[in-house]
Amino acid sequence: MGVDLRQVVAAVLTLTMFVMLGNMIKRDHFDSVTEKLPGEIQDVAKVAEQGLYTIANMGKGPWLEDGQELKPCWSKSNYDELSRSKGYVTFSLTNGPEYHVSQIADAVVVASVLQTTLVVPDIRGSKPGDERLVLMVTLLDITVFPDKKFEDIYDVEKFIRSLDGVVRVAKKLPDKISIRNLAVVKVPNRVTDDHVIENIHPIFKAKGNIRLATYFPSVNMRKATEKSNTDSIACLAMFGSLELQPEVNEVVDSMVERLRALSRKSDGRFVAVDLRVDLLDNKGCHESSPAGRKSCYSAHEIAIFLRKIGYDKDTTIYLTQSRWDSSLTVLKDIFPKMYTKESIMPADKKDKFLETEDSEYEKVIDFYICSESDVFVPAISGLFYANVAGKRIASGKTQILVPADISGSSAPATDFISPYVMKKNHLAHSCFC
Repeated sequence: MGVDLRQVVAAVLTLTMFVMLGNMIKRDHFDSVTEKLPGEIQDVAKVAEQGLYTIANMGKGPWLEDGQELKPCWSKSNYDELSRSKGYVTFSLTNGPEYHVSQIADAVVVASVLQTTLVVPDIRGSKPGDERLVLMVTLLDITVFPDKKFEDIYDVEKFIRSLDGVVRVAKKLPDKISIRNLAVVKVPNRVTDDHVIENIHPIFKAKGNIRLATYFPSVNMRKATEKSNTDSIACLAMFGSLELQPEVNEVVDSMVERLRALSRKSDGRFVAVDLRVDLLDNKGCHESSPAGRKSCYSAHEIAIFLRKIGYDKDTTIYLTQSRWDSSLTVLKDIFPKMYTKESIMPADKKDKFLETEDSEYEKVIDFYICSESDVFVPAISGLFYANVAGKRIASGKTQILVPADISGSSAPATDFISPYVMKKNHLAHSCFC
């Protein structure tokens, strides 16, 4: 019996990707929440004085009022007349909405600089990491996890409309062009117009059609130190082009409403914690950075952290972990009103959105619930934390608390507000005013 080389390669890639994901987590440690800038806010009184937050009087716990929703700073006025250029740019979204927003932005920037047509992507299950891995997956057209169509998750018509006047978008590649014949081009996340002109344009000019393979040299989302001519385009693509398709949006809304109904003692407010047991097993989660900071926190550590900053046992907590795991018992003991997707998702939606081998729907649901919760606590550092933070900053939901080991018996929650918020160093602060 012969051996299918593609199956062998797919199996090797699957193992390799999980190792790389652990390395990515290890490299992107949380910003220190204890390092203070000169004159930086030190306590609750100064936070309130500077108008960043208002301490809520309702209910128990260290709840803070949301900030104001920000307005987009980007403009489409300079892109009303699109130059015509033959050729197409294609790409795939990899597994997880935290990657989707970044990959969409990179693809739109590339297509706009090249003045060519962008093809609506498919959603492929492989995770990005090392550029060689992404390139191999793209070249061999390997699907490690089940594929999905863009419209299975997102509103494709909204996506096309949002980019009108900026870049031309086609729903599919013309039949006469084979995806296997496209020139594959490696693209670093947060690609610049200079990079496109110097490294991608020559290949596009020679080949006519290209397929992008995005890789992530780093997974932080801090503001760039230098401005680029394509900043407005990247902002629009990242924050103004993706919207859930109606059925997925309905599921997210129903779960958020359920969590608020379960949170009567805290006036409908709840905490979302991104904690996934499978990621905690990665080697990167068991090592500290040179500064002694951790990149991951266990259920037990999160439980102690939340109690020490003032959340009581009646606090409702949503956990991104999909299925129950025995390691969560300690968190459930301290916070009995802790829920996972399987306990609050409408029963008639579980077959489609939960009881499948594909986790794409689950990750999308987690991403948007964490974006809409009253408080977000990332137990794991990485791109999920960074991109949820960006979405929350834009909507004024800036209660993002980065966990830490607290030596004393208690500490104010404001000591642990994400540096993305306190230092205003997130990319979102470049896109919203």
